[in-house]
Amino acid sequence: MKKADSVFKFQKKNRRSIFFIAGPCVIESKELCLKVASNLAALSQKHEVDIIFKASYDKANRTSIDSFRGPGRQEGLKILELVKQKTGLPVLTDIHEPSQVEEASQVVDVLQIPAFLCRQTDLLSEAGLSGKTVNIKKGQFMSPDEMRYALDKAGRNTWITERGTFFGYNRLVVDYAGIAVLKSLNVPVVFDATHSVQMPGAGKGCSLGNRDLVFPLAKAAIATGVDGLFFEVHPDPQKALCDGPNSLYLSDFKKKLPVLIEIFNFLKNR
Repeated sequence: MKKADSVFKFQKKNRRSIFFIAGPCVIESKELCLKVASNLAALSQKHEVDIIFKASYDKANRTSIDSFRGPGRQEGLKILELVKQKTGLPVLTDIHEPSQVEEASQVVDVLQIPAFLCRQTDLLSEAGLSGKTVNIKKGQFMSPDEMRYALDKAGRNTWITERGTFFGYNRLVVDYAGIAVLKSLNVPVVFDATHSVQMPGAGKGCSLGNRDLVFPLAKAAIATGVDGLFFEVHPDPQKALCDGPNSLYLSDFKKKLPVLIEIFNFLKNR
């Protein structure tokens, strides 16, 4: 069975293991995506865990107009399709407008709604009609309970991702009590460990972050009962064209993945 098949049985049964969403923030090149995805595919097989490859073809909400946004829709979707063919991993990417849904859904397995767009009715509705799983990032300005209205728009084949809340002073905080509220909405809940350590606007026209906090926050999220974990990973985050300061080294993700699975399995069996 291909990995792409197993992920989408998730909505139809009680899941018995945690799943992961991982990849570079943005599609920098075909070579980078294939390198990261091939490593993730190997991890998926070794540890018998579902991993969804994520990368954005366009980062439309960057701080500065001079920031790198990605290769664009057509070239980006070609690269994501190649990743699926070469590695067998399901893929996820962001969409920003209703007009992008049809084309993206021909390639990707999960359509992601960026946090700043989680109230956009037309976008959510169109994504929900695609038949694809929709991953809605919870807006930094939204309470957990308010996300029920986003679900009403997108339908129930949906995941909600917690990614930190604005707290002022250019940093985010994670409301772990809010994860329990999200779980009560009866859809899979994902914790985005790397965006949650962002320091929005703290750089000169870009966000900074503290990757040292990623794994402690992820471990705590497992304890609260999340169904999946989201990580931006890169072979060399210091050279990443987007979100480098809060992205993980791919080598560190490889080392920590079995620990996270072990924690999940231990708590599941208690």
